[in-house]
Amino acid sequence: MDERSTDGFFNRVYDMVRQVPRGMVATYGQIAKLIGEPRRARYVGYALHVNPEPGTIPCHRIVFADGRLAEGFAFGGPEAQRALLEDEGVGFLADGRVDLEAFRWPAGLT
Repeated sequence: MDERSTDGFFNRVYDMVRQVPRGMVATYGQIAKLIGEPRRARYVGYALHVNPEPGTIPCHRIVFADGRLAEGFAFGGPEAQRALLEDEGVGFLADGRVDLEAFRWPAGLT
């Protein structure tokens, strides 16, 4: 991706992530699919790592496909990400993963 297409991609990621409701999560791959780039889950991660508005763009609501949190969560690590999600009422399994069956945003899953 060149710089201009990366900017457009990142903005589409941010627009979609803003739509993930409080108390729910989406996966990197789910966001990629929703913006029409199903093979770009890793790029979704890159975009969120440089989130220009962490208080406005809720990047903490994006998790791995198995519900794991991002070890490299740019805004305080996985402990901070978990605290933000718990504050919104998101539940976790005993092994520390988000309970995707209960808290995954259903957009694009059909």
